Amino acid sequence: MKTIYKIAKLELANLFYSPIAWFILIIFMLQMGINFGEMMGSLGRFQELGRNLMNLTARVYYGGMGGLLRGVSSSLYLYIPLLTMGLLSQEFSRGSVKLLFSAPITSWQIVLGKYVGIMIYGFCLMLVIGVYVAIGWVTIENFDWRPVLIGMLGLYFLLGAYAAIGLFMSSLTSYQIVAALGTFVVFALLNLVGRVGQDIEFVRDITYWLSLGGRVNTFLQGMVCSEDVLYFIIVIAMFLSFCFLKIQLGRARYSGLSKMMRYGGVFAVAMLAGYVTSRPVLKVYYDGTYTKANTISEASQDIVKRLDGGMTITTYVNLLDNVYSFSRKGVLSDMAFFEKYVRFKPDIKMKYVFYYDEVDNPKLEQMYPGLSAEEKAKKVVKAANLNLDDYLSPEQIRERVDLSGEGNHFVRILERDNGQTARLRIFTDMQKHPSETEVSATLKRMVMKLPKVGFLKGHGERSITRNKNRDYSLFAYGRYFRHSLLNQGFDVVESELEPEKDNLQDIDILVIADPLEAFEDWELGQLSDYIDRGNNLIIAGEPKNDEYLAPVLEKFGIRYVPGTLVQPMEEFPADLLVVRSTLAGARLSRVSAGWRRSIFTMPGAMGIDSVADKGFRMIPLLVSRDSGCWNEVETTDFVNGTVKLNPAAGEREARMVTAMALERECNGRNQRVLVLGDADCISMGELSAVRRGIRASNFSLIQGAFCWLSDEELPVDIRHPNPIDNKIFLGISSGTWVKVFVKWILPSVLLLLGMILLLRRQRK
Repeated sequence: MKTIYKIAKLELANLFYSPIAWFILIIFMLQMGINFGEMMGSLGRFQELGRNLMNLTARVYYGGMGGLLRGVSSSLYLYIPLLTMGLLSQEFSRGSVKLLFSAPITSWQIVLGKYVGIMIYGFCLMLVIGVYVAIGWVTIENFDWRPVLIGMLGLYFLLGAYAAIGLFMSSLTSYQIVAALGTFVVFALLNLVGRVGQDIEFVRDITYWLSLGGRVNTFLQGMVCSEDVLYFIIVIAMFLSFCFLKIQLGRARYSGLSKMMRYGGVFAVAMLAGYVTSRPVLKVYYDGTYTKANTISEASQDIVKRLDGGMTITTYVNLLDNVYSFSRKGVLSDMAFFEKYVRFKPDIKMKYVFYYDEVDNPKLEQMYPGLSAEEKAKKVVKAANLNLDDYLSPEQIRERVDLSGEGNHFVRILERDNGQTARLRIFTDMQKHPSETEVSATLKRMVMKLPKVGFLKGHGERSITRNKNRDYSLFAYGRYFRHSLLNQGFDVVESELEPEKDNLQDIDILVIADPLEAFEDWELGQLSDYIDRGNNLIIAGEPKNDEYLAPVLEKFGIRYVPGTLVQPMEEFPADLLVVRSTLAGARLSRVSAGWRRSIFTMPGAMGIDSVADKGFRMIPLLVSRDSGCWNEVETTDFVNGTVKLNPAAGEREARMVTAMALERECNGRNQRVLVLGDADCISMGELSAVRRGIRASNFSLIQGAFCWLSDEELPVDIRHPNPIDNKIFLGISSGTWVKVFVKWILPSVLLLLGMILLLRRQRK
């Protein structure tokens, strides 16, 4: 050990007595100082100007591409070859390697001594980063230090891997420039190797693991994963072993086959260790962030814990799909999507089935009109340089599974060992992949009974199967719409009343939306029984058909105000109502908290009045403005006609309630009812409407309402702790001083120190 220490000390002295080591330190500090100084100066200016700041530790150090540590990770590879290129190549070029071989030291002592020396220098680089971390610790309130230190640990591991590679490359040649260039080449290869053989299952596990690209990202996100830690240890050990073999085999004569077997043996052991340590069951994690940003929420963790027994996720990928598709090369990248869940359930198995079949793809049909699925597939694989033999034909895939209900689009089928299945879809938005909310809702469906929503039909009500403007199919049953009730975990069905048969027995939330004809007495009896059992429901009406809902509303002691509410505006029809949430509405559920800052549009709405006490607590949710709004009973043409307040006709100007929540204790449960004065406000037409100057949040009304009606069971609560590092103790002037200090003063001090040391060395 003393010998290793002496070699490391000598190597470190040689480094610091050369201009290159000081040059790298100064450039390293200057690079970070520029980025850090600009960031801190901007934050101080933003705060003094009154802007809200949030999650400052992540923003400054590791969040996004502008974080300090991410900037270091992307440029660290530029410095290390300049340091390692002469570690052993100098010994060969000077001939001093013979002295090393003749000295009473082993090859391992040479390798480890030089490696420890360069790692001590690397520790000095970490100390430079520590200066900027200390500044953040002092200036950011509630500084989240754990993820920053984890990020620095990841950078040190990365530096160690670079140093081991550089040391090995230095042992291969007596030319320092060649050693540096060779090191850069190996860096490039290790970053690109992850793309090699990704369409071959056996090869892709090796090359994907061996890839150096992105390995430090987990650390930079504030999380430690045993696989990444062991990856760096294995890679460092492998290249140090290569270096040892190069020196050791140079001391005696060995055959080419013998040398190859030794190098191959080291590589094989490293790959075996990498394979074993990457098994999900052996992985250990630590999320150092205060908000636990790298970990699924506690609610999701609880759902996963209930999934006893094994589970298989089979992903079906259609070559001709226009929504989402990838080839075998993208399998490992796709598997990483479920890493957060596999962490808590390592026995999840991932399978992939690639096929081609007819699918609604207008773009492909335009490119290849009139061609069969097989002919289109041949065109696509030729253009993408793929192999059609890797894809099942339509006949083969139909023998395995029926995907016609999904329109042959991308879908994942989750199947537990007990036979339970569920489907997880891709969505037609920018994100495409399901978020934690949708994944956890799908898993939750498999471990517990979730609320069943029944949409009443048979009287011309709004449909969940048609796609007309007045219908509810988008938010209720939209398969590829992320926020539909179906994808948020609700069971959604259409319910029809039948004589002497209770079809509402298993319905948890009943939606009665704008019936176009009156209910018969026996139907009212069934609805009354449903209400008396304490079940939840939504009632939505329209001015022309409000009389059909009057017998139902009577059960709750409320009624619709006669006429249509008007709120004359210059650019829009008078019956377009822009309403806001009450404070009670914003507190209705955890999802409705944003209502207070939102507006909602209701085209053709009615007011809601309380007329009797039926034991319900009434909570006004949405209200019109205080003045300029009244119930118009005379005018019916709100496009071409003119509205005018006429109290004599029963019109009254007032602040009208357009959405009312009611609740009571009934049969041991908390019964909840939502009454809307407009059935159009949650229709497909209104949800997709765009009006100049009005940014309505009608969909959040649906989310908040169903969260409340499901007793906050759905959507899954994936909230994490809020960040607490939201204030910086800097202003415009102090931020400027910090910028000057880190950009100019610190590098200048280091430059002066280096010059003094080098001059003293020259004099000696």
